[in-house]
Amino acid sequence: MSVVRRHHVRQAGTGGTAMVFAHSFGCDQNMWRFVAPAFEDRYRTVLFDHIGAGGSDLAAYDAGKYASLDGYADDVVALCRDLAVTGGVFVGHSVSAMIGVLAAKKAPELFESLVLVCPSPRYLDDDGYVGGFSASQIEELLDFLDTNHMGWSQAMAPAIMGNADRPELGEELTNSFCRTDPNIARRFARTTFLADNRADLAGVKARCLVIQSSEDVIAPQEVGEYVHRNLANSEFVLLDATGHCPNLSAPEETIAAIAGFLRGPRGG
Repeated sequence: MSVVRRHHVRQAGTGGTAMVFAHSFGCDQNMWRFVAPAFEDRYRTVLFDHIGAGGSDLAAYDAGKYASLDGYADDVVALCRDLAVTGGVFVGHSVSAMIGVLAAKKAPELFESLVLVCPSPRYLDDDGYVGGFSASQIEELLDFLDTNHMGWSQAMAPAIMGNADRPELGEELTNSFCRTDPNIARRFARTTFLADNRADLAGVKARCLVIQSSEDVIAPQEVGEYVHRNLANSEFVLLDATGHCPNLSAPEETIAAIAGFLRGPRGG
């Protein structure tokens, strides 16, 4: 199976520069449906599913390869090379923000710009670093997922989404989590929440935008500010939007932040 079919790639737009959208844990490319179309008049938009998610080829899932975010980053590099992406824009949400950083370091020619939506290089607190979670909280979260995938999804998705006054958003994320293969979800959660990619922020050549939501229980503001400080060529935007998924809860504000960044120097 071709890499394009393996990742259920969908392309749109007429622009020459590629704009690649990568989804987060427990989700698929559908999470970009309110954002990606806004850029089709200027870019060739590329949406795909990580292996193990959405319409991807589940038979291609390799537990060893995907025990590290490097495995997902290798996929991004292979996919973009197959699609002849050069000097493009990568838009990654949550864990895919760090996947994009890793891919950009492996193949700097692929992306001129990185848009990192609610990124976190490390979810665990450390000396002098606020990640948002203690070690015991992470283990409790992972143990809950290991023993009760459906219960975990129903409890965590609304908290991650925020916006309690709009329960349909939490319900959509819950359903997305529940559709994910439980074994793959457990492994991807450990890969995500136990990763430490702080050192990988150094040496990124691409121009970067860090988009931070308000009141994000997964990636608090201190984390977004840390990412911004440690990327040499980056801008930081704090949204009025709350919750960890502004691509769903506040697409217009998210689009405006991305568009403003891309109008800047060397923004395509």
